[in-house]
Amino acid sequence: MRPHIEMASLDLDTGWSPLPGFGGLEVRVLADDLDESARTGGRSRLVRFAAGSCTSDVLAHPYWEEVFVLSGDMFALKNPAPSSQAPLYTIRPPGTPHGPFGSRSGCTLLELQYFAR
Repeated sequence: MRPHIEMASLDLDTGWSPLPGFGGLEVRVLADDLDESARTGGRSRLVRFAAGSCTSDVLAHPYWEEVFVLSGDMFALKNPAPSSQAPLYTIRPPGTPHGPFGSRSGCTLLELQYFAR
């Protein structure tokens, strides 16, 4: 179970880790009890694209995902022009194919991933 967190101060310059399998992307987990095998829980995290970075694969996962592009630009590699500028919002039902994506100037995302009954 995710802990109760109330108005926690965030230093957005520290606490980032490389996102495994995604060169040029970093992650900062805020709360996480997502269990894909049990299909329960959720995860809140920040994801940061370095300027000029891109993902390389189409992804699909078994949980809902909401993505808020808070700053910067983002584009789908299949349609690179023009980039979309923050603020942006996306919601993906389970199994929705998405990506690959890139960012020219870099961007920061808030991702909410969860299982819903």
